[in-house]
Amino acid sequence: MIILGVDPGLLHTGWGVIEARGSQMRALSYGCIDTRSGEDLGRRLQAINAGISEVIERYRPEAVAIEDVFFGVDAKAAFSVGEARAAVILAAASAGLSPVHYPPRQVKQVVVGGGGAEKQQVAYMVRLQLGLDHEPRPDHCSDALAIALTHATLNRRAEVQV
Repeated sequence: MIILGVDPGLLHTGWGVIEARGSQMRALSYGCIDTRSGEDLGRRLQAINAGISEVIERYRPEAVAIEDVFFGVDAKAAFSVGEARAAVILAAASAGLSPVHYPPRQVKQVVVGGGGAEKQQVAYMVRLQLGLDHEPRPDHCSDALAIALTHATLNRRAEVQV
């Protein structure tokens, strides 16, 4: 199964594509779609949508997993992440895919073993689980790969229970 994981953000949207075959997982590619803070909001969302659409077209994932919005103390940041998520969801829907959403704590729990894990711990475990020779950078990329790993792991567990 090919899975696209996305860590949405208006300034930086990380994406990671993995291939999962049973318990074996490997990274196919990852990257980050960057927009400028002074640019028109519509153009920024269009860039995110186009970038994710291109990744979907190139890798033809069977599943898209997106990180849920974290509503911490910064409501403005949460709204901008929500806008970026909408651009990603639209790209997936345009390709006939229905994204699955995972809260940040669940991603950390699945990938690291604790919902309060730090970003560095997530990056380290992503590197180990995907057999990479380095930790993916920037952090948005390792987060996106972690989201894809979460979907693969939970999907595999569901298949085992059937």
